[in-house]
Amino acid sequence: MTTHPSAAEKGAGPLLRAWREQRRISQLELALRADSSARHISFVETGRSRPSEEMVLRLAEHLDVPVRERNALLLAAGYAPRYPETPLDDPALGALREGIERLIGGYEPYPALVVDALYNVVAANRGVMTLVDGVGEALLEPPLNAMRLALHPQGLAPRIRNLRAWRGHLLEQMERQIALHRSEPLRALYEEVAAYPVPDADPADEPSEPVPYFALPLRIEHEGRTLSFVSSISTFNTPMDVTVAELAIETLLPADPATAKYLQESLL
Repeated sequence: MTTHPSAAEKGAGPLLRAWREQRRISQLELALRADSSARHISFVETGRSRPSEEMVLRLAEHLDVPVRERNALLLAAGYAPRYPETPLDDPALGALREGIERLIGGYEPYPALVVDALYNVVAANRGVMTLVDGVGEALLEPPLNAMRLALHPQGLAPRIRNLRAWRGHLLEQMERQIALHRSEPLRALYEEVAAYPVPDADPADEPSEPVPYFALPLRIEHEGRTLSFVSSISTFNTPMDVTVAELAIETLLPADPATAKYLQESLL
């Protein structure tokens, strides 16, 4: 059986070099950003020099390394992880949970939800629950996954009028996250949802004239009418916890007056 070396066995140098190359930054440019020298960066990457804990964190900051992976870099360099990974139901995150619930509740009647790094839904408001009405029961069992809900044939996919365009958008979004986080579970999810069958496009689903949307809309059928939304995603600034760093708040805002009016009349 083939075993893969742990982060500590690889050492911090190769990991830092991989992140630098992925960011397409030269050793000299990174050195200038981190107030170091290209020679020292080279020595760190080749293992000739052991970086200090402060240097590991400084380089990770300038390479925009995700918080979870910063812990891996610290371990590889022989230091303790700096960032905790607190379960979302921990009492210490009580204020965060309450704030999230108030935030997404404030978006009603428009849909809003919070997902983790694997797109598992950790909170959703009434607008979201209205849209998923009629989805296959298996997809609604915990953990609810936003990508499966959107793209599975028993999920929302049959009701999404511009499925091919929206599917392409979601898959590209996942590809960017995989490149950023290098997450094998996320890659497995991507391969799963990318393999879902895609029905032939119905010409009736394409607008007869160009529509001046300011962003790619999600056009979804609901109770005999087509609702149109644009998506906005926000994250927490300067997170100091892995769990919090990987949360994303997605809101679906009406892309036309008819959608806004319908939601306001049906949910308020």
